Amino acid sequence: MISANAPSIQIDLAQFKLHIRIEQKIIVSLHFDTPSRRFYLSVIAFVVNEMKKLEKVTPIPLEQHHETLALLNETVGDSIGSSNKKNLFPRIYRKWKHALPNLGEAPLFKVMGRKKEYDDGLVKTYRFSEEGKDIWANLFEYKGSGENVRLRFSVDKLGVNLNDVVITYEGNPKLENVSSWDRFIENLKTSRKDNPRALDENLISIEPGTEVSRSGKSIWLKMIGRQKMVIIVAASTIVVLAIAVFWRSYSRLTPYFGRSAP
Repeated sequence: MISANAPSIQIDLAQFKLHIRIEQKIIVSLHFDTPSRRFYLSVIAFVVNEMKKLEKVTPIPLEQHHETLALLNETVGDSIGSSNKKNLFPRIYRKWKHALPNLGEAPLFKVMGRKKEYDDGLVKTYRFSEEGKDIWANLFEYKGSGENVRLRFSVDKLGVNLNDVVITYEGNPKLENVSSWDRFIENLKTSRKDNPRALDENLISIEPGTEVSRSGKSIWLKMIGRQKMVIIVAASTIVVLAIAVFWRSYSRLTPYFGRSAP
């Protein structure tokens, strides 16, 4: 939990946790503890950071920030989903609109200090009042449709000033005078350079309809599997050719074998 004098909303990108306090009464701490979940907390932080640049709570269009979002997906998100625009943006929109605001079922985070219990429908959920659920759900505003979608983290609906939303990250000590978000992004870029994981998909032939794991290891294993298949096919072809040559030679010799001795 956060201390008494901490900001009303704190996004911790070092531990991937989000803490909320409203009027010193309601405290909710959420842990985004898997690569996919970390990616979505990073998207929340990105939207907040963009609003801070504009110095107002306003919808943020994502299409012009594909490079940054792809970086988040391929590093903290471990490339669980595609970074292609046609796949990445709809996935973010869908989660922002339906999964992230869901405090009861919490598909994209764990509620710290609480355990899921079975409700009347025999589904495991976190026990929260309707007011508590509304407070969290109202933070996520989805505007537009198709290519004109804009996302907003609506802290003003909670009576929280944008300056009371703080992004924290330890990051690189050499970048002390840089914002936490910029240190976070800079470290991700450095990490990607030092440990390149993404393979150029254009260099790998994937048959339509084939489900492909996004990790480099899985793709490598699939490539090895294909090489084995090619070897097997080649070996089978050699055996068939050998049999054909033998049969042709045998056919030529058969009349002589069938003659009676003089």
